[in-house]
Amino acid sequence: MTLRLPDTDGTLRTHTPGVPGAHPSSEEPASAQPFASRVVFAAAHVVADPLADPLANGTGGGPAAVDWDATLAFRRHLWAHGLGVAEAMDTAQRGMGLDWPGAAELIRRSAAEARAEGGRVVCGAGTDQLSGPASLAEVRAAYEEQLAVVEESGAGAVLMASRALAASATGPDDYRAVYGDLLRQAARPVVLHWLGPMFDPALDGYWGSSDLDEATDTFLDVIAAHPEKVDGIKVSLLDAGREVELRRRLPAGVRCYTGDDFHYPELIAGDELHFSHALLGVLDPLAPLAARALRRLDAGDTDGFRQLLDPTVPLARHLFGAPTRYYKTGVVFLAWLAGHQTHFTMVGGLQTARSLPHLARAYELADDLGLFPDPHLAAQRMRTLLALHGVDQ
Repeated sequence: MTLRLPDTDGTLRTHTPGVPGAHPSSEEPASAQPFASRVVFAAAHVVADPLADPLANGTGGGPAAVDWDATLAFRRHLWAHGLGVAEAMDTAQRGMGLDWPGAAELIRRSAAEARAEGGRVVCGAGTDQLSGPASLAEVRAAYEEQLAVVEESGAGAVLMASRALAASATGPDDYRAVYGDLLRQAARPVVLHWLGPMFDPALDGYWGSSDLDEATDTFLDVIAAHPEKVDGIKVSLLDAGREVELRRRLPAGVRCYTGDDFHYPELIAGDELHFSHALLGVLDPLAPLAARALRRLDAGDTDGFRQLLDPTVPLARHLFGAPTRYYKTGVVFLAWLAGHQTHFTMVGGLQTARSLPHLARAYELADDLGLFPDPHLAAQRMRTLLALHGVDQ
């Protein structure tokens, strides 16, 4: 079977799908044992209910309708490869289709599943139950409500960057005050999340300044005031040099979890001084291959780790290309092609956020990496999508 895939200029190119047996799981058996050298979380997507009303499915006309069985099955897939799950984060369409009631249910269900499966999970706590302008007191209360839900579930918490805080804060001191209150209240150490405006334009100027040097200083002030309450930081700025410098300035015992989906192999491998752990959306489609690479790192084989993971970067850069916030569409698309769900439908109708040429290139790159357990199934589904768009084969 060959496929004719569309380019952005309207021309078609020929792609020959991969052969069975190229999938990473066919070479080495999966292990649910956590990695020894790094703490690694995959930010996981949610599977929509394809039969729900698309006009009410997380678009403002009603709550997001989630296929809970398929969603939790995908978490088990990640745990089976030794990855932790970062739940109810940006990849799960927080603020882009998944509302707070849906996120709270997702947190409770995933935390319960993690206890049953012996998997590791951390969950996002933010302020997305707020609508419209909010005072700092209201922002703090919203964070407290969500933090309580996460802690009551037994999961670790990730304090997500807040659109409401970005809108209401007048400067760095407001960030210091809000985060300081939250850290004092936290029952256990949390992960602080810095999401750049390429992922969410509403977060421009986070930590009180659009100057990243000034913002970094404020971020580090918050950590330095409560280092015992900070498990780590999750940085998603797509700036490897800034992350390297930032992790060198962290207090002892505070981890840096890379959220850089452009430079993750080099950041996880590290340099002569430090390395990054990981909390990444790109690990959602890369789980089996990334797990193999991390096992090599555990064995001290850094070159082997890079040999496996470096070739995945072109796919990651494609998925997270501008506008970066729509990377979730490609992640869910690849999950459908890989057989983890039966349809390509997303909450909020976000399956329409990327063009057919973009999706075709994602398929091609993923297939060349051997990411599909059944290349024939992936090719059949790709052929179906092409036909729906009028691309004859």
